[in-house]
Amino acid sequence: MKKLYVSICITLVSATTTFAQSATEAKALLEEVYNKVKSYDNIVIDFKYVLNNKEAGINQETRGTVSLEGEKYVGDLFGAQQIFDGSKVYTVVPENQEVTIEDKSEDENALTPAKMLSFYRDGYNYEMGDLKNNDGKKIQYVKLTPMDTNSETESILLGVGAETKHIYQVIDKGQNGTATTITVNSFKTDQPLSKTLFTFDEKKYEDEGYYIIRN
Repeated sequence: MKKLYVSICITLVSATTTFAQSATEAKALLEEVYNKVKSYDNIVIDFKYVLNNKEAGINQETRGTVSLEGEKYVGDLFGAQQIFDGSKVYTVVPENQEVTIEDKSEDENALTPAKMLSFYRDGYNYEMGDLKNNDGKKIQYVKLTPMDTNSETESILLGVGAETKHIYQVIDKGQNGTATTITVNSFKTDQPLSKTLFTFDEKKYEDEGYYIIRN
């Protein structure tokens, strides 16, 4: 019995130590990713977006793009464009000929394109996942588990290029069985962006007959 007790204790201590090392390694990797992202003047990403819920029979797939410069961004997804100029968010929907203008969200938990490359820094526990080969690229996965037990997210798998230290994939598994997967097709940095890229030209849309909504 004594030997069994000692064996159990050793196993528990070993598992705890391994988990702690895994968490430390995962956090160090994500900090490396964050510091690399912050070193760029701008980032232009082309990505694939997939929303899946087998029980509900939902499977949506589309492609999108986002250009980032500091907190400013321009994103295109589902036929709509969103521009953030540093103070206001402009959502342009050509199909409805409609533009919605809103102030910057004060919600710290709001996930904007600008936060997509750094959201993982707060509110999660870390654990190193598998190292996989995706399309010839070595991708190191990190499992993120929300500290908030009431979170709608069950877990997130964050795939990081082993060589580039760029985010390659984000797989968000919801408590309701919905999985959202964002896979980066191209990740370009320090591009020669137009000085007016993050500027919204309201008169242009008014002249084209767009309906302007201010919230």
